Amino acid sequence: MSHKISMSVLYLANAAIALTSIVLILFTAVDSFAAHAHPEKYYQVRWCSQHNGQAEVVLADKTRADCITETHAIEFDFGKKWAESVGQSLYYSLQTGKRAGIVLILESPADQKYWIRLNSTIQHFLLPIDTWQQKAKAANNNE
Repeated sequence: MSHKISMSVLYLANAAIALTSIVLILFTAVDSFAAHAHPEKYYQVRWCSQHNGQAEVVLADKTRADCITETHAIEFDFGKKWAESVGQSLYYSLQTGKRAGIVLILESPADQKYWIRLNSTIQHFLLPIDTWQQKAKAANNNE
């Protein structure tokens, strides 16, 4: 009888752990979607359209550039991902022969520090990258 009880307790403990894991995964997923007022694509499509560009362009090596204009290959990223955007924009430039560009999405005044970090790095290393900022409020006003 005690063996059946201990098996039941073990089963309930495992079920509780599984349920807790599922709840944590769901909350993490919801939190990651809720972290931004709009997804990156929201800003990308609007900005690219306003600058006569083409969004989501598949390149020869099957990578996808966020926006291609007549003169630029452009990467879009939220402020916290400023460093990642440098490498991606340079790679898009390499693949297209166009000048690298970054549109940094700034959702709050606190994100200004990422704009400064991005442009300080570009200037210090004389990187051939042009930058634009897209503020969340400006994107909302374009609706």
